[in-house]
Amino acid sequence: MTKKRKQYSDEFKREAVRLLKESDKSARQLEQELGIGSTCLSRWKRELEAEGQEAFPGQGRLTPEKARIRELEREVEILRQERDILKKAITIFSHPSPRDSDSSKITTKNSR
Repeated sequence: MTKKRKQYSDEFKREAVRLLKESDKSARQLEQELGIGSTCLSRWKRELEAEGQEAFPGQGRLTPEKARIRELEREVEILRQERDILKKAITIFSHPSPRDSDSSKITTKNSR
């Protein structure tokens, strides 16, 4: 059976980080009191300091920067696939198959 992850709202995370900064309690104590997993509070604090208002987009939403990176990675993958297809096409069309040379002989005989 899979364990379901708890999801916390943006407001809850911000309030928890504010409590950590303003109270004399340790992160471990606050995590136990709030019923959140260990290291969540310190991770939330780092995210909030690093990303400010862009922190905690939640529910699969990405920050604009991360969304752009994901979009560019998809585009790069599509371009790689197209490049590989073109390489194969070049290989196929640059080397005449033995069947093509036989058909050219037949066409030459029929045209006379």
